[in-house]
Amino acid sequence: MTTAPRSSYHEDLQSVYRAGRALNWVARRRWGLRMMQRFAMRPMVGNQIDGVFNDEIFIPSTTTPGHSIRARVYKPANATGPLPAMLYIHGGGYQVGVPEQAHDFFEGLLERRDVAIVAPAYRLSLDGHPYPAGLDDCFDTIQYMKNHAADLGIRDDKFIVAGHSGGGGMTAAFTHRVVDSGVVELAFQMPIYPMLDHRMETPSAQFEGTAVWDKRSNALAWENYLGHLNGAVPEYGSPALRQDVSGLPPTISWVGTVEPFKDETIAYMQAIEAAGVPTRFTLFEGGFHGFEILRPEAGVSKQAIEFERSTFAEFYDLYL
Repeated sequence: MTTAPRSSYHEDLQSVYRAGRALNWVARRRWGLRMMQRFAMRPMVGNQIDGVFNDEIFIPSTTTPGHSIRARVYKPANATGPLPAMLYIHGGGYQVGVPEQAHDFFEGLLERRDVAIVAPAYRLSLDGHPYPAGLDDCFDTIQYMKNHAADLGIRDDKFIVAGHSGGGGMTAAFTHRVVDSGVVELAFQMPIYPMLDHRMETPSAQFEGTAVWDKRSNALAWENYLGHLNGAVPEYGSPALRQDVSGLPPTISWVGTVEPFKDETIAYMQAIEAAGVPTRFTLFEGGFHGFEILRPEAGVSKQAIEFERSTFAEFYDLYL
């Protein structure tokens, strides 16, 4: 077991150390996750972002008859012409969450560039929908975006895909699947502090007692997502398993040093860079999982948020 004392956290974040530990205590328990989804996530459903176009669509599933995927759509209020489009995959360890939880992230991107953001409420493992249900929903969403681009007011090529945490892991898995299938063209991907590796063998994956997320909450999330599988885990279920990362689109990521996903994120980004793919990556010293969400006013959080927004704008200009 590897522990991370309060002193290992960035000085800007030590004031929320106990709150982060409490959140992790909840995330280690299925009943806690259900309470989180019911009382923290679901009340966000239907929330609007002021000053931008907000819409909700329902996308038919191609894998599950009768199932439709609720998706939120956000665009600049006065944008004209087909916009570049982003598929955003929300976080929550593949098991909880709603698209509306990422409104601050969306708002920041929309302030920098004209982009349409489509965020599906994909099926969740805690609701009895483990791999590959959520990934299938995201795949159906991007195909719907391409086939209905005119109706959505978006381009039908050079899509962006982004996500945080479990959504970051699914961003990577989704990107791999899209590259392999060739169904759409991706401009770039943004897997932010992604959940990539079910094996949990790296040194940082052994962190126990860290704020928001640690070894025990991580193990539970992977069990909920992949525990039903018999035999080998497919690489689309655990993206770190992928051996050949050549041909992936340009990639943006960042991660903190005091969280379980540090080592797997670094390894993924190093492999992509070694394959000749353009990358932007930053490591934030003393950052725990999701610190920029729990304490956005902290100096280090502002740096992480600015990195997301500025690199998004940079890649938008370069690849769109």
